Amino acid sequence: MQSSQPRAAQLPKKGWKVWWKLTRPHTLTAAFVPVLIGTALSMQSTSVNIPIFLAMLIACLFIQIATNLFNEYYDFKRGLDNENSVGIGGGIVREGISPRTIMNSALILYLLSMIIGVYICMSSSWWLALIGLFCMAVGYLYTGGPYPIAYTPFGELVSGLMMGSSIILISFFIQTGKITAESVVVSIPIAILVGAILLANNIRDFDGDKEFGRKTLAILVGKKQSIVVLASMFTVSYVWIIGLIIAGVASPWLLLVFLSLPKPIQAVKGFIGKTMPIQMVPAMKATAQTNTFFGFLLSIGLFIGYFF
Repeated sequence: MQSSQPRAAQLPKKGWKVWWKLTRPHTLTAAFVPVLIGTALSMQSTSVNIPIFLAMLIACLFIQIATNLFNEYYDFKRGLDNENSVGIGGGIVREGISPRTIMNSALILYLLSMIIGVYICMSSSWWLALIGLFCMAVGYLYTGGPYPIAYTPFGELVSGLMMGSSIILISFFIQTGKITAESVVVSIPIAILVGAILLANNIRDFDGDKEFGRKTLAILVGKKQSIVVLASMFTVSYVWIIGLIIAGVASPWLLLVFLSLPKPIQAVKGFIGKTMPIQMVPAMKATAQTNTFFGFLLSIGLFIGYFF
């Protein structure tokens, strides 16, 4: 009988690469971009507390990675992942990491984020503890529990609100001690772009999700129409910025976000006419890069607007 030990023994040699892939790096922009934007917005009202900024950034990254690990664990348990699956970390089905190790790693990251959260609450408000616990619960229920949010048409909305608007507003609040109308409206396009990352993922996984009975937004509207929805989400995000400037809510410097416009165009074109998941990987990457570049340019626009 062939032993599985040789495969497991190879893991330490490339362990860091395996675990890095398990973080699903293309999704991490959904964690750090909103923190950066919320902090940049706060400069209009106060000086930035760097330790609190870094604490929030690390905590959000830990929660995002933990959510991805929960996804890895539950998709495997439900039989959705195999060695040929595209877009997964693959630690369980390809590298032989035990499911329990994946789950324990996610729980450890949650514990670490809670410890960091205590520090943030001590420096801000203990009401944030309730909000933080709620966000962590949503992160778990996203793919865990009897009715995973990711398997419903509400995945894009929930991910956008939790990893987009909520993080921006919390990052703004821990610096200023308040929430303003400006911080709320500026968070909207980022929420949309975070949701777009999930929609792009669901377009790629359309056939597999449909086979396993998922009811994602992409399946609800159909593959072709979901590409139209994705393009519409991109369009609204950019037009929203123009609206903020016309309304006098934001500085014209925010027009810098339009330098990122080639990425959403690349993303939409990358999905059109593609049928195999592997063919859609570049479009997935371009969608995540849209959030990254848009968010960074938005932050730069906020910073420049503060000084000028």
